[in-house]
This record gives sequence, structure tokens and C-alpha cells, in this order.
Amino acid sequence: MVKKILVAVDDSENAGRAVNFLADNFKRDFEITLFSVVPDTETLCEMESPALTPYFRARQSDFCALEDQKKIIVQKALDGARDNLVEKGFSADHITVKLQTRKRGIARDIVEESGDGYDLIVMGRRGISGVREFFLGSISQKVLHLAPDMTVLIVN
Repeated sequence: MVKKILVAVDDSENAGRAVNFLADNFKRDFEITLFSVVPDTETLCEMESPALTPYFRARQSDFCALEDQKKIIVQKALDGARDNLVEKGFSADHITVKLQTRKRGIARDIVEESGDGYDLIVMGRRGISGVREFFLGSISQKVLHLAPDMTVLIVN
């Protein structure tokens, strides 16, 4: 019996579908963690190295502002997912929201988090082309590969 569920969330439609699937098909008494990993750009944004290309140095503050905006967007997606689950009958007390800075890689960070007593990982399938997915892989494929002893539900 699944008791503790880790839901990988970003700002994509696929993540929204995964949250909706969970809300429509699972018991309301499960412990749910909405989890997102964002890139660690703080170090790059603070770099003053002369080795940086002149183009990047000229656009560094614009890039960093975009990355800060991405974090805000992902936090809003997490909050929206939480609100969606609460509206569909899940207890707010049973929902945790975690936004983590990337440590080892998005898929590895998801799998590492899942080792904290979770019974199931729920995530959306990445919507990239078949050719690109074949060569680069998707986060969901990587999670499947890295978590062979964990149940992973990928929502299309």
C-alpha cells in the first residue's frame, strides 16, 4: 500500500497532468511531497572571471535575472499543484512542497529524495521529440534507470 508519494513538479503541462492524475486516482490520506529541482546558477551569476566570453559577460545580468524568474515560476507551479490537490480533497497537512537547488542532476536529485522513505514517484513524461529523447534521454527515463527498486508512475 502506497503511503508516501513523491511528485516531481516543474512548470510544464506534463507535470500538471501528473498532479491531476494523482488527484483523480489516489486516496486522500497519502503523504504527498511536491518536489522540484532548479539549476544552481548563483555561482555562475557571481563569476567575474576574465575567461568568460565577452558576450556572456555583457549578458550575464540578463541571464541571471531570467534564472531568478524561472525559480519564481517553478515555485508558483508548486504552489498551484498544492492548491489543486487541496481543492480536490487532499489535506493541506499531508502535502509538503520542496524546491531544491540542483546538486547532482535533476534525475539523480529526484531519486536521492525518493530514498527518504517514499513508496512511489509520480512524474510527467517529458514532451520532447522521439529523436531528441533517444539521444539525450528524458528526466523520466533517467529516473526509471536510476531507481530500479522504486515504483515510478509516469503520466503521459
